[in-house]
Amino acid sequence: MSHFHCDLADSPLPRLGVLVLENDETLEEDLRRIFPPEVARLHVSRVPSRAELNPETLQAMEATIPAAADLLPKAPRYAAVGYGCTSGAMMIGADRVRELVSEAAPTDSVTEPFTATLKALEVTGVRRLGLISPYIETVAAPLQQALEAQGIVVPHSLSFGEEQEPKVARISPQSLMDAAGAIVREGDIDGIFLSCTNLRTLDIIPTLEDTLGLPVLSSNQTLAWHMATLSGVVGQAVGPGRLWRLRP
Repeated sequence: MSHFHCDLADSPLPRLGVLVLENDETLEEDLRRIFPPEVARLHVSRVPSRAELNPETLQAMEATIPAAADLLPKAPRYAAVGYGCTSGAMMIGADRVRELVSEAAPTDSVTEPFTATLKALEVTGVRRLGLISPYIETVAAPLQQALEAQGIVVPHSLSFGEEQEPKVARISPQSLMDAAGAIVREGDIDGIFLSCTNLRTLDIIPTLEDTLGLPVLSSNQTLAWHMATLSGVVGQAVGPGRLWRLRP
């Protein structure tokens, strides 16, 4: 075989890394819609996780995050890396997640849906939040408490009481829309948060905002928005809802 010279040239596009839970069927698809290949290079690794979602299994992911981050391609630098679990980030702690990811992946910017949602609530001006979670009480209630500890008032919350992650990906968008309508009818809120990266929320956000007249946020939407903001591509990425028409 003859030898032929080649030149090496890196892509000029920003690189984004994301750690998706083993049983999450939604986040990766959503992020590839929001970050088309002409906007950013998206690299995905999977975090080993149980199908059962409870405080113990969420906390256990702390031990598996470094190996998952280390499996991302060894790029020169990532513009941002996201950890894709709202309740997991809340229970492990945002600072701890940032530390674990940064040790294994070359990046200065690490985010996750809990921190991203707090930033999005600040930008949209939402202070009284209707919270919708797919999970059992022992997962949903601590999330509400964590939001309230950050100064967000949560007058009303709803949960589907689910513990099996594969079923979460199959909660119908119509069920989410019905839950959002129910929580708005309770009154006294100025925004809604659909929590969980495995929920299919992306396509219903614009319809809900038009129908309900309130900002509607979801885990995948806010995570992608914050990653886009940190990496400087928020004006090029294709995200839904009024959040993406605002600037941090």
